[in-house]
Amino acid sequence: MSAPFTGPDGKPRCRWCGAAPEFLHYHDTEWGFPVADDRRLFEKLSLEGFQSGLSWRTILAKRENFRAAFQGFDFDKVARFGARDVERLLKDAGIVRHRGKIEAVINNAKRVQELVRREGSFAAYVWRFEPDPKSLGKPQSASTSAESIALSKNLLKQGWKFVGPTTVYAFMQAMGLVNDHVEDCVIRAKAARARKSFASPAR
Repeated sequence: MSAPFTGPDGKPRCRWCGAAPEFLHYHDTEWGFPVADDRRLFEKLSLEGFQSGLSWRTILAKRENFRAAFQGFDFDKVARFGARDVERLLKDAGIVRHRGKIEAVINNAKRVQELVRREGSFAAYVWRFEPDPKSLGKPQSASTSAESIALSKNLLKQGWKFVGPTTVYAFMQAMGLVNDHVEDCVIRAKAARARKSFASPAR
């Protein structure tokens, strides 16, 4: 494990958050904190799909553009997107113009709708795949887990796209299903406290 990054407050953090200026705030306030909001979960899984083959810095820098392009990731609205919307998005220089990934978001919005009708919420479904923390290895020592593989397989079986196990694991890290802040990171304890007070929507 590489040495931690020392933040502007002099406290140690995960090494990766020092790689770009925009990472620090994201790391300190979002990454690893539990989320139960269906729209935010859909947004993050969509953005992780766009990241495939690219860097998270590229996606994070364009996040507001993605939000504007995809109606705030309101999946009920995105599910209604058609061929004209795909062509419009392919001309949008503010996002990643990849036809397959754009079409995947639209497809996946429809799949979220199906999940909500069946499960009550997207969050209730996702959080059933939360791993037992005791079963995990050292933080940031893996790019997949048994649970990310299981969730990926389940989503793919339902017709989702761009949701491979590595993409899903990154999603689980970011949305707090896994606290992957390194042991010395000052934010690890904050994320752990947030999870302790978080009421899991899983049934």
